Amino acid sequence: MTVRTTWEEVSARRLQRQFLSRPAPAGTPLAEVVAAMLGAHAQVLSAAELSVGIRAAGTTRTHVRTALWDGRSLVKTHGPRGTVHLLAAHELPLWCAALTAVPPGASPFPPGVRVTEEQAEQIVAAIGDALDGVCLTADELGEEVLARTGAWAGDLVMPAFQGMWPRWRLVMHRAGQSGALCFGPNRGRKVTYTRPPRFDPLPPDEALPTFVRRYLHAYGPATPEHFAKWLAAPAGWAARLFAEFGKAGEIEEVDLAGRPAAWVAAGDTDFPDASFRGGRLLPYFDAYAIAAQPRELLFPGDAWQRALSGGQAGNYPVLLVDGVVAGVWHQRRQGRRTTVTVEPLGRLTARQERELGEQVERAGEVLEARPELVIGKVTAGPHA
Repeated sequence: MTVRTTWEEVSARRLQRQFLSRPAPAGTPLAEVVAAMLGAHAQVLSAAELSVGIRAAGTTRTHVRTALWDGRSLVKTHGPRGTVHLLAAHELPLWCAALTAVPPGASPFPPGVRVTEEQAEQIVAAIGDALDGVCLTADELGEEVLARTGAWAGDLVMPAFQGMWPRWRLVMHRAGQSGALCFGPNRGRKVTYTRPPRFDPLPPDEALPTFVRRYLHAYGPATPEHFAKWLAAPAGWAARLFAEFGKAGEIEEVDLAGRPAAWVAAGDTDFPDASFRGGRLLPYFDAYAIAAQPRELLFPGDAWQRALSGGQAGNYPVLLVDGVVAGVWHQRRQGRRTTVTVEPLGRLTARQERELGEQVERAGEVLEARPELVIGKVTAGPHA
């Protein structure tokens, strides 16, 4: 008999497993928290620090930075969708095996800009060789890559900001996803890159089932389409993968809030009896806002227009109330103070206002700033 779920049950389970309904106890290794999230988006590192910090009691941005740069239990590298994430260092064998098994999608660049598969592999090998045991800026790394490949890798063909980047940067994300590259500590204002300690990736036939089960544990029930969107993978490949793992008994089908053909890891069919009640502030590109589906249930009513950007989640920090997006927010920091402006999309109860104040205080603790709460219109645009 197919297990049937409600949105409230699904939402409560995900929030629980994300350490959002209740933070991880003080002293919990941050690698464990990040692993539960399946990575923290870190294109803007301060947002990643807040994503991790709100999920672990007593954690501040200093603790996150220590785990990243000193303890090295976290790694800043290219993760799902090729975007920059914090990942648990001990899980790199799984991540790299799974990410390199994803078929590449169509290149957004014209033929004269692209690299061949042979050239891509040559660049990735050159990057890994150049970064072994050192930290290099992008310019320094470029010189080393060209010395190992050829002048063709340095052709300025890739549009970037106000100029053009060299061809070899087209596959930097592949170098990160394969374990040949990760970020090092900044050198002044300049980003540096290094190579994580060498490891053996898991065999693909072990990595992919494990990876799918981990995804479903964190964000299931989910469909192959949800998985493909989260990973930026071809939808057909994801559908075949789920069908194969379903037949093998690795995953099983359930009903997702009245919608059939969703999946969970085999045997993982327990859901909380009570729905989640409470408010949470999630920063830019928080893992929960990006991965939780169906998006129309997470962003109901006015939230669909106000908190999404062209249907894309993550561009706005969001206010969660009782498990759904119910507002947006923005912070403006000046020295040791930060002003947090929250724009609810409906009237908050006294309890919700009180919880919002507590969440703002907690965000200030994580960011090591004295927060001030303002309830009003957020005038900043997406990703501001």
